[in-house]
Parts: sequence; structure tokens; C-alpha cells
Amino acid sequence: MRDAFVKELEKLAETNDKLVLLSGDIGNRMFDRFKAAHPERFYNCGIAEANMASVAAGLALEGFIPVIYTIAPFATTRCLEQIKIDLCYHNLHVIIAGTGAGLSYAPLGPTHHSAEDIAILRVMPNMRVLCPCDATETRLALAAAVNSHGPAYLRLGKKGEPVIFPEPYSFAIGNPTPVIDGKDVCLLGIGNTVPQCLEAAKMLENEGISAAVYSYHTVKPQNEEFLKDIFSKFKKVCTVEEHFLAGGGGSSVAEWLADSGISGAKLIRCGIDDTFMKTTGSQSYAHGLFGLDSETIRKRILGGK
Repeated sequence: MRDAFVKELEKLAETNDKLVLLSGDIGNRMFDRFKAAHPERFYNCGIAEANMASVAAGLALEGFIPVIYTIAPFATTRCLEQIKIDLCYHNLHVIIAGTGAGLSYAPLGPTHHSAEDIAILRVMPNMRVLCPCDATETRLALAAAVNSHGPAYLRLGKKGEPVIFPEPYSFAIGNPTPVIDGKDVCLLGIGNTVPQCLEAAKMLENEGISAAVYSYHTVKPQNEEFLKDIFSKFKKVCTVEEHFLAGGGGSSVAEWLADSGISGAKLIRCGIDDTFMKTTGSQSYAHGLFGLDSETIRKRILGGK
């Protein structure tokens, strides 16, 4: 995802001279081409992420479109006050790109995990929360955020994610994208959990259950018409995310469901329980630890819990 992000940023900067990049002292070699082409539009703000957010606010007030780039927890929890007051309060056109979100940096421990970023940012007025599932959606989501006004959080994985969409498609913020069709249950994969959803759907198909899978790439703004449709069409709807169950994308769906008055369909939420990861292991190990592997998703849907 991060390579796709950089390539799309370079492409957008060729035609938009207001686009500027702010780095939290990471990815310096990765941005060599951007810096060579636009040296006056690259700022290494150092390991001072709160200040970087405020610098971005100042640039936005002067008519630029700043893109903040650093590791997800450092781009969000470390500078939440600046995001709240400097960016969201003024509804500034700033894109926060958090790389290695969720459990992408599983071996590095809780300092590098971001399992709370959706929760803290989706409650901020004016903030949009975008969770692309692969490299193609990353490029599409970045372009959509740059070309529409307001603050946006782009929740990125790291690298090597499976290809879900081989070709670009008509992406729109707020419109979840179908990956495969189904008629019995619906899986909403948030970000890089779509591959597990697809594998779980294959397992369910072997048991005679037809599962639809969507890339639920926009947690905020919420598409209420889409939610009305799937909760009226499917017996069970399951959200899957590398995020704490409290406050995440699944919680946003549950909140909507509680207020909608719709009854009949069952909502199942797969995410991280109220605990830190205190053991060391790979991202796939973390999936097994927190029940985000395809087999556990399958069992949850069959059991309905």
C-alpha cells in the first residue's frame, strides 16, 4: 500500500502545484523522486508529529493541500489535540496518511500498533476516515481525498498486501465496494482484512452458505442507504477489522443499527478484544490471537456470536 501511496502522490503532484508532503522523519529514500521533482514542496518535520499537524494547518490556511505521512499511531494518537483543534475545528483540507495501521507492525509491540485510531478520529467533526484494502484502493482513496475538501485520515497497511482489485474502478468516498456477490450473509472487510473475509467466504461456500464480501473502505461518512440495503437483504452482517471492538468500524455500524429500528438481521463484529498484544509475533499470528483469521470468522458466522 505505501508504495502505491507514494506513486499516486507523485502523479497528483505533477498536476496540482498546491500539493505538499510532510514527513515525520520516515520514508526519506521512498520520497526521493518526489523531493527531486518538487523540493520546495517536501518538509521533513522530524519526530515532532504534533508540530507537523500544526504546520500542515498553517499550510492549508495559505491555500496548500498538505499530506501528512508517518506511522499510524504517531500520526493520530500522538497529535490528537492538534488534529481536533487545528485541523477539524477549522475544517481544513489536510490528508493524514497513517502507514502500518492496525497490526501491520505486530512484531514491534503496542507502541507501533494502532487499534484505536478509527475510534478517536471518527468522532471528530468534519473528519473522514478511509480504510483502503489494497494498493489500487489506496491510490483511488488518496486521489479522492485530495480532490475533495476537508480533513481525511487515510488508514494504510504496510506493503505486500494481496491484490483485491487488479484494475482501478469508480471509487467514491462513502460507497462500499462489492468484491464478490452472495445472498445469505454479508462480510464487510475494513481495510486489509478483506483477504480474510474472502477466504472465510470460500469456506462458507463449501458449507452451502453464500457470502457477499464488500470492501468497507469508508467508515466515515457513513452510507446509511447502503446499510439499510444490506440489513434488509442478508440474514447476518459481519464486520472485520484490525481495530479494537470498542469504537471501530463495527461499532459505527452497530450504532447506526441501534438507531435505525431495523430488526431481523444479525450483526457480528470481529475485532480486537479489550486487551493489548503482549506477545511477539507476525501479523498473521496476531490475526489468530485476536480471532481475525478466516477460520475464526467462519466459525463466528456459523455460530452467530
